Amino acid sequence: MSGKLQLDPAQVKQARALARTVGRPIVTTAKRHTTVSVERATLRLAGLAGADADGIPWVNRLTDAVRADLHDQGGLASGIALPVWDALVRGEADDLATLAQKAGAGSVRFRLPEGRDSTRARTASRKAVGAGIRRIDARRRERERLIARVGDAPRKPWIYLIVATGDIYEDIPQAQNAAREGADIIAVIRSTGQSLLDYVPEGATREGFAGTYATQENFRLMREALDETSRELGRYVRLTNYASGLCMPEIATLAGLQRLDMMLNDSMYGILFRDINPIRTFVDQRFSRQIHARAGIIINTGEDNYLTTADAVDAAHTVTTSQLLNEYFAKEAGLEDWQLGLGHAFEIDPDVPDSFRLELAHAMLARDLFPKAPLKWMPPTRHMTGDVFRGYLLDGFFNLVGALTDQGILLVGMMTEAVVTPWLSDRDLALQNVRYVMSAAGNLHEDFRPQPDGFIGTRARQVLGESIGLLQDIRGHENGLLDAIADGTFGLMKRPAHKGRGLDGVAAKAAGYYNPASEILEEK
Repeated sequence: MSGKLQLDPAQVKQARALARTVGRPIVTTAKRHTTVSVERATLRLAGLAGADADGIPWVNRLTDAVRADLHDQGGLASGIALPVWDALVRGEADDLATLAQKAGAGSVRFRLPEGRDSTRARTASRKAVGAGIRRIDARRRERERLIARVGDAPRKPWIYLIVATGDIYEDIPQAQNAAREGADIIAVIRSTGQSLLDYVPEGATREGFAGTYATQENFRLMREALDETSRELGRYVRLTNYASGLCMPEIATLAGLQRLDMMLNDSMYGILFRDINPIRTFVDQRFSRQIHARAGIIINTGEDNYLTTADAVDAAHTVTTSQLLNEYFAKEAGLEDWQLGLGHAFEIDPDVPDSFRLELAHAMLARDLFPKAPLKWMPPTRHMTGDVFRGYLLDGFFNLVGALTDQGILLVGMMTEAVVTPWLSDRDLALQNVRYVMSAAGNLHEDFRPQPDGFIGTRARQVLGESIGLLQDIRGHENGLLDAIADGTFGLMKRPAHKGRGLDGVAAKAAGYYNPASEILEEK
């Protein structure tokens, strides 16, 4: 039998087999398509950066020009690399930046090269993009050296705390002080609405709404600041941001280039909660996860969001189903178990009888199903009422479940959730709560073993059985997972595959499609 819950290994094996069956057609679809963001990420790997006077990045300007010139030949169906590097080889410009500027001014035309011209363009593009991937490799080695030099967090779970002022220069001192008070991971929450922008803003930003824009310069500034604090504290402080939305591949690439350590990267979040086209999302997330795998970045998935729109008891099996699918998609893209921060959340109505035992059953099920993954446990939000004393107690119960189930990543709950954007003093109290519970509980997870036929074990097996039933239902749909998403199976959100934001940025690959980044990442 498997784990503390004594799960039936045959049932666990069946669940994973069903997840593979359901996920495989999605991977096939992703391999057969590209998106504007995948192609722009390829240009970023080759070193193209900066923006025009209107703030539109040069990667957007260059990609749009190629799409327009090759409209009759499928736009980006053959990829960005061949027409762009063909132009460079032909002498249209000395470098990518100049070519992008000329393309933006309409003073250069692109073609699909053939024969020897195609071979030369392919060779030149692979060399340029390969240099970018080697920079990501170097940043990964840099992380490993820094951890070896200054030390790592001394215990698990890693304490995960959010900063979100909107101003990167205010985020930095808040993040550094949070680390000094015990936070192991700093998440710079993204500005509201950035996931719907089909471009990545340029430079340091100071005007985000309820968060700070994810940009390469903001990544660089925060990473530099936390490195300084890591050396001060004698332990490496990890940095997290969000690789989601319409620019998921680009943000993942920038994270790899600037040595971020974790990225929010769920396979269905953008579909369900931002109405981004499902095909666009699945194509983008596969490329993003290949980058994360290469960069040694831990992904955090978003199953907790389902429980903000669906009942946490009735929909518990949808969380488990999504975790199994996220695991399949992640491993297919090259991620390892230690990089799978699979999500779940403490969101059952506290007035429900046995709510704590139900939460414990769901958390233990996730831990037993994914014993090697650093699970990301999310605090209560949906049922925080504004009563800060009740909220503080709920956060304490949440922390106790985290201790009992050996969670890898514990997001710090705030007693002022649903009241205000937390003050520094609120964060300090929240960290005190975590420190007390973790210190008092110690290695309680080693001693805690529920009765296999008791309430917790029975509930966990029920949820796993319902998850298997749901995967079987999805398998029976004509279009599998895409139909299930369209029917509102996850989070009660109905998202058809032929609708949603960003659909116009998807292209079916032509027979001659070439992308040097994908070629290199697939080799690995």
